Order: sequence, then structure tokens, then C-alpha cells
Amino acid sequence: MTPERKARQNIDSMLQAAGWHVQNHAGHDTAAALGVAVREYPLKFDQRADYLLFINGTAVGVIEAKPEGTTLGGALQQAERYRASLPDNLRRHPRFPFSYASTGVETYFRDIRDPDSRSRKVFTFHTPDSLLDQGNELTTLRENLKNNLPILKKGDLRDCQFEAITNLEESLKEARLRALIQMATGSGKTYVAVSSVYRLIKFANIKRVLFLVDRNNLGRQALREFQAYTTPDDGRKFTDLYNVQHLTSNHIDETSSVCITTIQRLYSMLKGEPVYESDDEESSVFEQETADTTPQTVIYNRSIPLIRLISSSWMNVTDLSTANGGMY
Repeated sequence: MTPERKARQNIDSMLQAAGWHVQNHAGHDTAAALGVAVREYPLKFDQRADYLLFINGTAVGVIEAKPEGTTLGGALQQAERYRASLPDNLRRHPRFPFSYASTGVETYFRDIRDPDSRSRKVFTFHTPDSLLDQGNELTTLRENLKNNLPILKKGDLRDCQFEAITNLEESLKEARLRALIQMATGSGKTYVAVSSVYRLIKFANIKRVLFLVDRNNLGRQALREFQAYTTPDDGRKFTDLYNVQHLTSNHIDETSSVCITTIQRLYSMLKGEPVYESDDEESSVFEQETADTTPQTVIYNRSIPLIRLISSSWMNVTDLSTANGGMY
């Protein structure tokens, strides 16, 4: 099997796992499902798109497939050129916004509507539902982060808290979507996290926040912080405005704006396990001398798809006084 053929087999599997109906161009039917990926779609100037993506029969994006080991920057440029080569009679999204380049092992995604649009690495393909939601919104996440976050007022914030939130938001505005906040014990790390979450949900239209902890007592502490937080511009409690869920089962409530969970339970959910023994959440693996520290494989779970979700992976708040980081 050639490397390119192997890549396409992997891409087919990834698309199907994400809920796409994969078809050949011959005899294709873009009305067969919500999301349809058509292989080898003919374009102008004797070109062919490796995959053309349709949602509700409307073309919304393209995938450029390459063999494993290929540098994908050039592949994305090739995918972008297809935008100017779409057939005139093709029913398509006005801006045809979404582009992917993938080897079946590594995948990059770009939304051309973003300010200073550029690609970013993704774990796999978005579900059709997720792309439909993004395509229907008037502004993108990066646009909201860049243009819609108002200047932070210091109010009752400590100097270190004000500095942390301000610098975090500057990082997000510049599309540097990972950040590490380091704060000493007693400086109000969780308060900083809750304050930031409030502003991102209210002003940047963040759909859901994952607040990740390594033991349940930190999850309970975080829930109390959200419940006690009084919003500075509205005067109401955070939980009067937005639902906060501390997961005690492997089910995410669709109405939750914030989900608090342990790493242990999240991994169980990604593996598709219906239940998880909560006793394992009461201590951190970092505290267990005999713990297995072998890196674990993350498995894609369609019920927890790529969405507009902000995670503690970008906003690790680290306690400088602890050896393992006291990570939230």
C-alpha cells in the first residue's frame, strides 16, 4: 500500500468516526446525511479536491490529503487555492470558510474568517454539527477574542490578579491560545480562573469551559468558588447566570457552561466508559509512589467532539510553592 493510500484510509476512518458520510464522486449524493465528504471532487482547471465537505448539501470546506511525514503548511496553501477553482454551479457557503490538511496522523485546520487567519493543529476533524454551528455564527472565536473583550477594570482585584488576567487576555487576542499563569500560594489562583472564565463566556461567546483538576477536593473547591463569585458588572452570582457542573457521572449536561472534572474521569469518558469509580478521584496520581506514569493514548470519542471549548490546557494556574504544580 502506498503512503498516500494509507493516509486516505486513515482520513476516511477519522471522518467516519466524526460523523461524516464518505462517498466517491461518482454517484455521490450530498443529501444522504447532514455531513458528506466527497472524494476526488472535480474543480476548474482540471483540478480535483481530495475531499470536498458538504453540510446539508452545501459545500463548506476542503481536505487536502498528504502522505505521513509531509509538511502540511504547503498542503494548506494548496487547499486554499481550491477556493478559487470551485465550479460555478456548486451550491456553497458564501465564504467557503473551512480548510484542512491531513496525513491521517497529523491534521491542521483553518477558518478563513478569523482575523489574520492561520492554521492550527487539531486532534481530528470536527463533526458536521460543530462546523454547522461555526458556519452559522456571525463572528468566529478568534474574532471575538480579539475584538470583543473589553478593557479589564481593576476593581477589587489584587495587583497580581489584575496582571494575570490582563496578560492572559492579551495572549488570547494575539491568537496565542495557550498560556501558563504562575501564582504563589494564597494569591487567589482560582479566583483569577473564575474571573477569566466569566469574561470569556460573556464577551467572547465561549460555549463551554473545561475546568480540569487532578483530585476531587480541588473540584469541589472550584465549584464553591464559582458559586461564591459575584460578577463585577452585573452584581449577580456566576451560577445565577451560567450553569456549572461538577461531574460525578460520565455525562455532560448540554446546558452547562462550565464542566469541572478530574483528569481521571475525563480520560474514562474519552474511552467511552459508561461509569467511573469515583474513589480513584480522591487523590492525585502525582502523590502515589507506585503510580503508573506511562503516557496514555487519548482515544477520540464522538460524543465529546472538537467544539469551541476552552480548557485548563491553555490556562494552567500553577502554585509556585508545590513540587507538582498544584495544577488547576
